[in-house]
Formats: sequence, C-alpha cells, structure tokens
Amino acid sequence: MNRIVIINNHFSGLIHYNGHFENLIKSFLAADIKTSFFFIVSLFVALSRLKFVKGGIQAKFIGTLNFKKLLFGSQQYHFLGKFDQLTLLGYFLIGVFFMILIFWLYKYLRSGHSNIAGTIGRLVVATGMFFLTLLTIINLTTPKGLPGTLVVTLIYVILGVIIQYIIGLGLAMLCVQNIKGRNFFRMVFFIPMMITPVGIAYLFRMLTEMTKGPFAPIIMWLGMEESSWAVIPWGARIAVMIGDAWQWIPFMFIVLLAGLESLSTEQKEAAVMDGAGKWQIFRDITWPTLLPVSVTIILIRLIEAFKIIDLPNVMTNGGPGIATESLSLHSYFNWRTMDLSGSAAVGYLLMVVAVFVCLSFLSLVKNRVEIAQK
Repeated sequence: MNRIVIINNHFSGLIHYNGHFENLIKSFLAADIKTSFFFIVSLFVALSRLKFVKGGIQAKFIGTLNFKKLLFGSQQYHFLGKFDQLTLLGYFLIGVFFMILIFWLYKYLRSGHSNIAGTIGRLVVATGMFFLTLLTIINLTTPKGLPGTLVVTLIYVILGVIIQYIIGLGLAMLCVQNIKGRNFFRMVFFIPMMITPVGIAYLFRMLTEMTKGPFAPIIMWLGMEESSWAVIPWGARIAVMIGDAWQWIPFMFIVLLAGLESLSTEQKEAAVMDGAGKWQIFRDITWPTLLPVSVTIILIRLIEAFKIIDLPNVMTNGGPGIATESLSLHSYFNWRTMDLSGSAAVGYLLMVVAVFVCLSFLSLVKNRVEIAQK
C-alpha cells in the first residue's frame, strides 16, 4: 500500500511538473479518432469503385469485388502468383510442415492447460500458416510457378528477419567480449540506422551497378559485365534483402547487446566453475535471458518489414516483372495509376496478413517466454 502511495505521489509530481498530462491524453485520443476515421474511410474506398468526374469523385458501392479480383479474378496472378502442379519436393515439404503443425497442436492439447478458446485460436493459426506455406511452396518449387506480391513480401519478412536476427546476435556476442576497439565497432555498426531507406536504396543501387559502379572494374575483369542481377528474380530479391538487412541489423545488434550486457556475470562464473561449456552457458543462461528481448525486437521488426517499399521501388522498380514487388509497393502502384479502390483493397489484405503473422508468432513463442521467465 505504501508503495502504491509513493508511486502515485511521484506520478502526480511528474504530472504537476510537466503540466501537460491532460493535453497529452487528449492528443492520444485525437490521434486514435483520426486513425479510426481513416480506417473507416479507406474501408469504404476498398468496397467502392471511384471515378473522377468533373467537380469531384463519383463513388459506387461494389462490395467485395476489389478483393475478389485479387483473390480469384484478373489480379490473382499479381497478388497470389502463378500456380502449377506440385512436384515430389513440394509434396514432401508440405507433408513435413503439416506434421510439424500436428505435433504443435498435440503438444498443446497434452500440456494440461489447454482450453476451448486456446484450441480454436491455434486451429486458426495452424490453418492460416498451412495456407501461406502451401502457397509459398507452390510458387517457389513448381516448374511454372511464380510468386506474387504476397509471397514476395513473406520472403522479405520471414527470411529477412531471421537473417537479420542471427547476424545481429552474432555481432552483439562479439562486441560484448573484452576485445580492443569494441566501442568503435559499436559506433560503426549503428551508422546504417541513421540513413533513410531511400538513401540506402540509392546507395545499393549504385554499388550493384554492373558497368558504372565502384565494383565495375572487378566485374569487367571477371568478364561478367554482360550479366546483371537485376534481370534475375532471385538476384534482384537478394539485392533488396541485403540492403534491408544492412539497415536493420544495427537495430537487432544494439538491443541484443544491451540485453547481453545486463546478464549477471556471477551466474556465468558459477556455471564455468561447475564445468559448463560455452554452449551450455548460452543455452541455459544467456538464451533464456535474451528470449523476452528477442521476441520484442523480432515482433517490431516483423511489423516494420511488412512496410518495405523504398528499397524495391528505387533499386528494381518491383522488377524484373513483379519479382521484387512487395504488397506495399503493389498498393502504391495501384494508387499511382489512380486505382484508389484497388490500392485500398491491397492495403487491407496487407493489414490482415501482417496481423495474422504477428499474432501467430506470439502464439508460437508465448509458452517458451513464460517458461524462460520462471
């Protein structure tokens, strides 16, 4: 009770000191109202057909037609990609992933704390993950399959974030060691976050230029001047992912470094005295401490990764074809061609996919975080 009083008094002091707490609350409420307003307006646009006429815009309500075009109609190729018959590799990958999902559900049901709401939620998550995985496998492993903007975005998000986290963790573990010049390396690793995405996009566009870039003499010496990464779908995607990783690895690095430096040295010393190796120390001490921090930064990075637009727009303009076009860029291209309804529909589907992926991630790691914190 005394603690509550002290906190309340301190908080009241802060409010009195700042003198703007009520204005701050009003600002948050106003921002929430504005967000809700634009959310409703954009939904109306997605469910309508807009036509520019003399003196204004004519809107006609057409229901879910814009969404049907993306999922089943003329825009299916652009959004979902091109399908083909599954190969043996595709069937194998789908079978393996299906068994993983079954094991995950079985493990939850046998955990002793399952309930109806949790079971239904996990069934929804498993169904959605199976559909997205099936779509990705069909697009990427079949002979005539081509990924649409949905799968391209998932590549940027899932594969990109995993790579960024692994490299960021490795750099953080390197800089936490007692080595010379570690403060210098900390500063150098943090520099990319100070550059805007557009600046990074132009930087990597210049660096990867085959005939005029700084590496052009080396490329010509190797006799590769006639080739170009920009005309190879995976070459273009990798170039975009490298630029994105270069910008966001410092974010992973600095947060993980702070987490590593907060670890108790006494626990590590006690583990060493008990004969524990480096891997055992990482598994039993370092990783459980870093897990809550890791979940937080991965979730933040997942949300930001779904917004990727500057890098593919500047570096490749979404090409070759739609090989590097993200959902955000897809929505932007529709808007640029005055297809406001189609742009809004893509934006809403992007929101649904982003929310589903983030909630699925939290559902997958929730139990592990709770166990690590005990």
